[in-house]
Amino acid sequence: MTSPTAAPARFVLGVDLGQARDWTAICVAERFLGPPLRVDVGHLERPPLGTRYPAVVDRVARLAVALRTRTPAPAVQVAIDYTGVGRAVLDIFREVDLAGASLVPITIHGGSAVVPDEGGFHVPKRDLVGAVQALLQTGRLKVADALPEAATLAKEMTEFRVRIGLGGHDSYGVADDWREGAHDDLVLAVAMACWLAGREPPAARSYSYLDATDDDERREWWTR
Repeated sequence: MTSPTAAPARFVLGVDLGQARDWTAICVAERFLGPPLRVDVGHLERPPLGTRYPAVVDRVARLAVALRTRTPAPAVQVAIDYTGVGRAVLDIFREVDLAGASLVPITIHGGSAVVPDEGGFHVPKRDLVGAVQALLQTGRLKVADALPEAATLAKEMTEFRVRIGLGGHDSYGVADDWREGAHDDLVLAVAMACWLAGREPPAARSYSYLDATDDDERREWWTR
């Protein structure tokens, strides 16, 4: 349960949108009041391969609405990977009811500067990976062991590599590739959530339970 000395500031959903043969991954994390920054990952899921984007959007919207309709309503941000899916998918997100949650499209690139763009950001890959590494190495990123995808996330993190190319640009991914071979969807979803959680000051108090599962079963987020 949530420590009374570390009230959660807001929820951040990280959504890595898969292509035709890739997994989509959804992460929901709590960003706690600091300093220092602390993030607890309490929900991970991968919709079945081949799930169409409208169904993914509907699932994300239900998660956001479930969080926003609590009393008091927490601040909720939804970070989506805009890199390879295009405006049409972003427009689907913009058309659904997120109950006041803010939508933050993230375009991942290999440069060195964060650039604001249309309510979102162009973010260097090194910044996303660095956000996860900094939290892990200081013990301030927690992932609930009981989550079905926790072991897969741990494996992805272990296999994740950072390589500086001859041109000075970064190449991140599992093994030597960014989007080929083994999957890195859960890592990216968590990385976007961690990066966005560290950018802005906390906005609202929230709870550490989620009840947006298909059968409405209330599930505890974090077991200490």
